[in-house]
Amino acid sequence: MQLYNNLSAEERAKLIEQAGKERLTISFYTYAKIGNPEIFRNHLFVAWNELDVLGRIYVAHEGINAQLSVPADHFQKFKDHLDSISFLEDVRLNIAIEQDNFSFLKLKVKVRDKILADGLNDDTFDVTNKGVHVDAERFNTLIEDPNTVLVDMRNHYESEIGHFKNAVTPDVDTFRDSLSIIEEDLKTHKEDKNLVMYCTGGIRCEKASAYYKHKGFKNVFQLEGGIINYVRQVEEKNLENKFIGKNFVFDQRRAERISEDVIAHCHQCGKPCDTHVNCANEACHLLFIQCPECAEKLSGCCSEKCAEIAALPYEEQKALRRGQTKSNMIFKKGRSEVLKFK
Repeated sequence: MQLYNNLSAEERAKLIEQAGKERLTISFYTYAKIGNPEIFRNHLFVAWNELDVLGRIYVAHEGINAQLSVPADHFQKFKDHLDSISFLEDVRLNIAIEQDNFSFLKLKVKVRDKILADGLNDDTFDVTNKGVHVDAERFNTLIEDPNTVLVDMRNHYESEIGHFKNAVTPDVDTFRDSLSIIEEDLKTHKEDKNLVMYCTGGIRCEKASAYYKHKGFKNVFQLEGGIINYVRQVEEKNLENKFIGKNFVFDQRRAERISEDVIAHCHQCGKPCDTHVNCANEACHLLFIQCPECAEKLSGCCSEKCAEIAALPYEEQKALRRGQTKSNMIFKKGRSEVLKFK
């Protein structure tokens, strides 16, 4: 029984192109008690591999977090399979605003300690005791209330290219960093302010809202379905869009444009730009913002040194990487010292 990928990303991309079928990029999550995540993981892989589902899925004792791509003509079969699983029946599916047939090129279903790393070790913390879910219309009303504090629960490189107007955007690298920082900043307003949170698809707010209720915050709200669902509701109900810029996403697209505002800058020259790229030097792979002019000048790299390495024959690049382990520094998402306008 096949429980792993047998095609490379390049091979899969060619098959998708040859098939000529439209695919849907979808995300969903749910917190649920899963007794044996390994068995559940294998079940999902077998079922979804048959449907040509691709994506990145995390399974843990606390639930599932999925970002995936499914052929449009297999969507109903995929939905039927979800509905056959008790805790996934009628789960909300966030369908991407901008579709890309190549958003995912492999099916990766991984067992993790948690579906969302939070750094918390608190047995009294109940993730199901969450805040109030609000739709786009009520969210718009809440964030206009002077008694509301609106907090972006995403990381700095996400909010840098797009966020809601007047939102607090913590300068953090990870979700676990934001929890304690926000609690400390708002500790004097646990009872007299509305704490309203948002993130990409809702999973971070789901855990954060329960955490802040656990810490004594009285009026905790979260944007149901996150930015993705908000934009869809704004379009369907003809509401005012209060999000400016792009919504960062964790697949090959890297972002969906929500408004025409460009609020970020090229990390190399400072020109208005909100296009994330990964450094073309595979040994670096740094995520940063780069304008077309700088991309041409530095061959898609973050520095002249990386451009020199990327220009070498592939075998020479492999030889340079041999025996070296990737440092966490390469994943600092735009904080490298080589970037003048980070």
